[in-house]
Amino acid sequence: MFGEGRRHRGVAVATRSLIAIGLALGLFVTATGLPTPAAAAARTPLKPVTFDLEAFANVELPGDLGQSELAVYVPETKHSIRGYMLDYWRANGAASVYGYPISEPFASEDGRYSQAFENGVFQFYPELVWTDLPSIKLMPIGWPAMKSRLDDMRPDGRRGGGGGDRRYAQWSWIPPDSQAAARAEAEGGIYVAETGHTIRGPFYDWYASHEGYAYLGNPLSQPVAERGVVVQYFEGGMLMRLSDGSVRLAPLAREMADELGIDTEPVARTGLPTYDELLFWTMDNPNPIGDPYAPGRKWIEVNVSQQMLYAYQGDTLITQTLVSTGIAPNTTELGVFHVRYKVPVTDMQGTTGPNGEVIAVGTEATGGERYIVEDVPDVMYINADAEALHGAYWHNNFGTPMSHGCINLPLNMARFLYGWAPLGTMVWVHE
Repeated sequence: MFGEGRRHRGVAVATRSLIAIGLALGLFVTATGLPTPAAAAARTPLKPVTFDLEAFANVELPGDLGQSELAVYVPETKHSIRGYMLDYWRANGAASVYGYPISEPFASEDGRYSQAFENGVFQFYPELVWTDLPSIKLMPIGWPAMKSRLDDMRPDGRRGGGGGDRRYAQWSWIPPDSQAAARAEAEGGIYVAETGHTIRGPFYDWYASHEGYAYLGNPLSQPVAERGVVVQYFEGGMLMRLSDGSVRLAPLAREMADELGIDTEPVARTGLPTYDELLFWTMDNPNPIGDPYAPGRKWIEVNVSQQMLYAYQGDTLITQTLVSTGIAPNTTELGVFHVRYKVPVTDMQGTTGPNGEVIAVGTEATGGERYIVEDVPDVMYINADAEALHGAYWHNNFGTPMSHGCINLPLNMARFLYGWAPLGTMVWVHE
């Protein structure tokens, strides 16, 4: 069933007061909190967790989109994560993919709300919030990293300080009609015309399964041997293939923190809970299948033909359930989307035309029939058509299409997924 995403949109974007911003970001710590007793006893006391809103006066911060209200502490690196950054970090595999946080939130030189993790620097793109793309990207640190490795490589393949690099071809632009481009496409990879490089093999497998186009961006090199492993540079970071054949992100942000001017000074816990994925669960998994601590990014598959939903962490199936998707003429849109706006309960209303097709949502339209469903629980909007995953208390006919386009869930499964799936979770809807 269609929801009221558009009705809420203006409210969410317009929530700009300091109090509203603080709530949206999960600022449930005091700006002047004292260090914990353990930290106070240390030789060099850690500074308290702070969030100076004045430091973000010229930065657009995330609105109240239903992100986590928790702020958590990561003892491995002695930093906190909160709100929108916490949601996207969790959605994309947390430490198993992007590593631990190495900074507190900061305003980048290009004026974006940012936070550094070991393997990349998250940046908020408000212009993407109401699109089907993720609204977090990685800071483009790949080029300065590659440039430092190349020591200012000149166009003729010689280093700025003299000498040459026999791997020069790996950094050079590749023509689209080259053998390398043809080979990549024949192997199921891609050629990226914007930067003149290919992505294939295990690197492409990782890139495709982690939405690399949205986060890592374009490739800046071909695979090249470096420091005993094979690596490939991208705009937002670097992938490396280990000796066992696995691919992971390199800790590029951690290595470049000083060069990028990122403050990595640890902070005290200040009463924050230690990060644990189960902190965010709103109820126990009603159909437990896989390990709740399995590594990998969270993603949801909705198979319209089967009327089934599958929730994964990496390759691990966490849970599954029957659902009810849209019935003609309001079939559920197919495609790749993301959880982009969450609300614990809302009224859903709209107007249908003479043939039953929804012609307006949230607002009244002439020449149609109004409908309203009150107190719809655990609503997670996923696309620009205001379609959502949500609980359905008005029927128990799951496994059969029943809605105006939304994905109806049993109440207990909707409640579980609401806590399990943060903003940014990918949702793949297909036949």
